[in-house]
Amino acid sequence: MSLALASQTSAATGDPSPLQAACRGVGGILLGKEETVRLSLACLVAGGHLLLEDLPGMGKTLLAHALARVTGLQFNRVQFTSDMLPGDLTGAPIFNREQGAFVFHPGPIFAQVLLADEINRASPKTQSALLEAMEEKQVTSDGVSRPLPRPFFVIATQNPVDQLSTNPLPEAQLDRFLMRVSLGYPDLAAEMEILRGEDRRIVLEQLAPVIDATALIELRGRARAIHAAEPLLAYVRALAEHTRHGAGLRFGLSPRGAQALLAAARAWALLDGRDHVLPADVQAVFPAVAIHRLGLGDVDAARAARELIAAVPLPGDR
Repeated sequence: MSLALASQTSAATGDPSPLQAACRGVGGILLGKEETVRLSLACLVAGGHLLLEDLPGMGKTLLAHALARVTGLQFNRVQFTSDMLPGDLTGAPIFNREQGAFVFHPGPIFAQVLLADEINRASPKTQSALLEAMEEKQVTSDGVSRPLPRPFFVIATQNPVDQLSTNPLPEAQLDRFLMRVSLGYPDLAAEMEILRGEDRRIVLEQLAPVIDATALIELRGRARAIHAAEPLLAYVRALAEHTRHGAGLRFGLSPRGAQALLAAARAWALLDGRDHVLPADVQAVFPAVAIHRLGLGDVDAARAARELIAAVPLPGDR
């Protein structure tokens, strides 16, 4: 399905764009979490990876399945455990008696969407098996680099680090995730609808794809082309600079983190159907993009983000 065909399909169903159709589809599964759904789709369109952190039973895995279904991409789920080895994820060479040689057998990481479920229950060594894949889009084994399918999107879930049998993700691993999002409890209306309605997993089976790999690649190209004016770039840079020197944080936002913030803001603007980035787009994605890169630990992310945003003047206010 090309982007043009996807747009025609969306128009036929009353949705002005395939992205809005995707928002409606996923939002129909994860009730009452419109902002979370938009952030997750912005992360996908921006070409990043998504980390979902919350208590068990909050809908993290359900959201991951819904994102995979609405895109129609090849999907693999891996349950991370304490005894899992890197080769269980990436694959490994296995001796073939007929050929008299070792033959590489790809692991579940060779998928367009990989759900790394409860990633922080695995050892740091196994967690690090994702580093090359997430950054370079390839897996190297026995000196041979093998490309991963395109597009390649990692959705990882993790429980809070104070729960039993968890290993915190190191800073280098956290930085590979464009966004970290917490779902939180549903509001009253959403939870009542959940209790009245069908099991969300049954509803999930009825979710049809509205974007395929070709359309997603086109959307990513369109997002990269979203215009960011010089004052907007200066605003992103000022936010990054404030985290480095003006906020008393353990870590500041790196240049790669500032690039991630801009990429996410462009994707957010695309979701709104605009061809240019506004400061409001940057502010909307800032908590999800920046907080996990700043070493804040268990500090209230929403409050910390509000304080950081409030401390930096908007373009034109300086």
